[in-house]
Amino acid sequence: MLKPQLNQSHSLLNVLPIQKPFIHGDSANHSSSSAYAPTILRQHTSFTKKSNATGARSTSIAGNIKAISVPFLTKETTVKCVITILPTIGSTIDGVTNAGVSLGGVTDVVSDLLGRSFLLELVSNDLDSNGNQKTLSAYARYEPLDFDISIYTYKCNFDVPEDFGEIGAVLVENEYSKKMFFKNIVLDNGVTFTCESWVHSKNDNPDKRIFFADKSYLPSETPNGLKSLREQDMESLRGNGEGERKSFERIYDYDVYNDLGAPDEELSLARPVLGGEKHPYPRRCRTGRKMSSIDPLTETRTALPFYIPTDEDFSEIKQATFGAKTLYTALHAVVPLLESVFTDTTEGFPLFTDIDMLFNQGVNVPAPDDGILSVFPALLKKTDDTKNAVIQFETPETMDRDRFSWLSDEEFCRQMLAGLNPCSIQLVSEWPLMSKLDPEIYGPAESAITKEIVEKEIKDFMTFDEALAQKKLFMLDYHDLLLPYVNKLRDLKTTTLYGSRTLMFLHPDGTLKPIAIELTHPPYDGKPAWKHVYTPAQVATDLWLWRLAKAHVLAHDAGYHQLISHWLRTHCATEPYIIATNRHLSQMHPMSRLLLPHCRYTMQINSLARLILINAGGIVEKIFFPDEYSMQLSSDVYDQLWRFDHEALPADLISRGMAVEDPTAPHGLKLAIEDYPYANDGLLIYDAIKQWATSYVNHYYPQANLVESDEELQAWWNDIRTVGHGDKKDEPWWPQLKTQDDLIGIVSTIMWVTAGQHSAVNFGQYDLGGYIPYRPTVARTNMPNEDPTDEEWQSFIDRPEDALLKCFPSQLQGIQMLVLYDVLSSHSPDEEYIGGNTNATWEAEPTIKAAFEEFRGRLNELEAIIDSRNTDPNLKNRCGAGLVPYQLFKPYSESGVTGRGVANSISI
Repeated sequence: MLKPQLNQSHSLLNVLPIQKPFIHGDSANHSSSSAYAPTILRQHTSFTKKSNATGARSTSIAGNIKAISVPFLTKETTVKCVITILPTIGSTIDGVTNAGVSLGGVTDVVSDLLGRSFLLELVSNDLDSNGNQKTLSAYARYEPLDFDISIYTYKCNFDVPEDFGEIGAVLVENEYSKKMFFKNIVLDNGVTFTCESWVHSKNDNPDKRIFFADKSYLPSETPNGLKSLREQDMESLRGNGEGERKSFERIYDYDVYNDLGAPDEELSLARPVLGGEKHPYPRRCRTGRKMSSIDPLTETRTALPFYIPTDEDFSEIKQATFGAKTLYTALHAVVPLLESVFTDTTEGFPLFTDIDMLFNQGVNVPAPDDGILSVFPALLKKTDDTKNAVIQFETPETMDRDRFSWLSDEEFCRQMLAGLNPCSIQLVSEWPLMSKLDPEIYGPAESAITKEIVEKEIKDFMTFDEALAQKKLFMLDYHDLLLPYVNKLRDLKTTTLYGSRTLMFLHPDGTLKPIAIELTHPPYDGKPAWKHVYTPAQVATDLWLWRLAKAHVLAHDAGYHQLISHWLRTHCATEPYIIATNRHLSQMHPMSRLLLPHCRYTMQINSLARLILINAGGIVEKIFFPDEYSMQLSSDVYDQLWRFDHEALPADLISRGMAVEDPTAPHGLKLAIEDYPYANDGLLIYDAIKQWATSYVNHYYPQANLVESDEELQAWWNDIRTVGHGDKKDEPWWPQLKTQDDLIGIVSTIMWVTAGQHSAVNFGQYDLGGYIPYRPTVARTNMPNEDPTDEEWQSFIDRPEDALLKCFPSQLQGIQMLVLYDVLSSHSPDEEYIGGNTNATWEAEPTIKAAFEEFRGRLNELEAIIDSRNTDPNLKNRCGAGLVPYQLFKPYSESGVTGRGVANSISI
């Protein structure tokens, strides 16, 4: 079989006598130009180099050329091209042979041997004199795998005329039968195309993929030769909104959350559609699957992960321990193993020591296959009995440092400032506390927490009026939010619920002290509304009631954390940003390149969440208090509370009364609680992000009119507001996008949510939430003093510890929670941290490169600042005997569960 000679130069001994336009016969061997090939005879640069292998002959020919004096002869430069392809863990690349890459059978082997793996077409920034694109084509040939760096390389040469102009784009046709992951395409003339993208097979889609060089352009600055390609590329990403999406496609479109229920499987698994007037919600990526035969508003579900645009599915090129794969395995393999162990899935922990045994001895389960064991080497352990395995958990840091910290009132309050959900606490600014719900349905509006109750608890420090005026009273308020769900949850008979208010006082030493907990249920089962206020106590009965009341509040906070602070405010709210970015910002747009690191993997992990986490009967419904109403509650909070303009950290703190603007204070904010670890450290990260965004935006938009006239940018922001978050499109609080400051504020918010905010509420889940008494996810029993029978009350008096254990999650729920937290809290070995790796497109622009280095430098300084704060004895909310230091905003981390590390994006 003939092998193409990619480096072969054209011989003028054969060409000149023809005296007609030269047309290439085999494009695998030669480069060509649609603009030049038909009319221009090209001279290879080797004819002018005396040092090449055919120098004598070339020199002689050159002399003949000069004598003939061909007026249309154009000089050329040979440009070498190297394509880097990443091998995959899955079936995309099945193996390597000396002849090439074996992909899809005989067809792919032949492509390799013929040197026809990929057809590349370079595109000039300039148009020719007729207004047509200038292009050059060549086939790339496979070169052996570099085993040291685990990549595949393909190479080809282009003969580029000297007046071809700057190369701005490359079109790629994949001759293989399967998609391939292109890392980059590098030309030896200094032009680089950073791809980081799958390229579909031409058998799936005949359209060529378009990649632009690393230089960024605003739409108005786009070179003439690239304008049509810029729009063509975005049109291919938008699709037409029709049909079921295919796995190889890269189409970004919107849909409502109509795929959480599974009525075709079981009517009890039907769930309402989220998105629309009845249940407002952000939009998710459209998959286009057929609708349910039972409910025409519900999309059918699949056994495999849902469609996402192919570039969002990076699991095959990530390491095997990548979180998405691990999460899928955990909930589809490990959780069923656990369920097979328990004959009674509602059985609670008989003793507190049984909780401790999860970490000391583990749980015996049937031995899974070796594949599962390899995914969970630290969690699943083989035993001498080959029929069994042991699930043994690492001791969470809260338990390891102080097993009894959960009993402490101060630690109960400290969670609100330095725990898993430090973004719900708010200042009390009005009194009395009043409900906004209809009193005819939910009972009296005024809280049962009175001024007298508060004064009794703080009398040693100040009066009630002084505390209110001096902003010393704070609250965790889940009263109005949960009260509409109380009767619904109680009807399920598997759990219970109250509306709750928790009032706290800022002690002179800077710590919070609990004052009162109010638990409420509306009229129920013919009985009137019930309210009770619990206060810290020393007397035995009241003390145990107080502990149980705290358990209920912690369960409320745990569910709110998972459904709202974690899922809604980061994962869910971010998906529309990613869809809009791909639909409306060209890959050569500078803002697309700024946001790209913060968009990676999120749509993949969100699709898995819809498959196994937040779906009907999924793990969230199983272990958190809202049960089957979990996502409806999430929709309610989105409707009532979510505002884009409050998602940036400073605005969030101000909206909760936890800070006020103060130009003289650090970060321009004066905190209501000076020692507020989440705010103190978070503002360091937020300010660094905003400074980086400021430098970046001002470089590309030196004048405000450039922002308003950027049609791609305006379409992007309009899409986010009116489609992606379309249920809130008429809200007056949406920021305008007219100036550089507007744009800086918007992108800083998105970058903060995807990096800082997500890391703060995600990577501490195991260490800060893994010990069940410290933070139960559900409260399963009513308070003992809520209309008890004589027998029930006596049982509580005799064994109050049993009442608390029965209130905690069941054994199965507790173990499932630990598996979930272990996976969600883990960093992948190849995690991408904020300020870690630079982007090749930023490296191409010296000003941006310098700004990023400054950003990285500021982040590197944060490690020492946070360490010093965690060892400062004056900061009692983060330093003290048995306290877990607050380090969730330390930018970098090792892999695994570490309780620190700010990932660039929401990747788990």
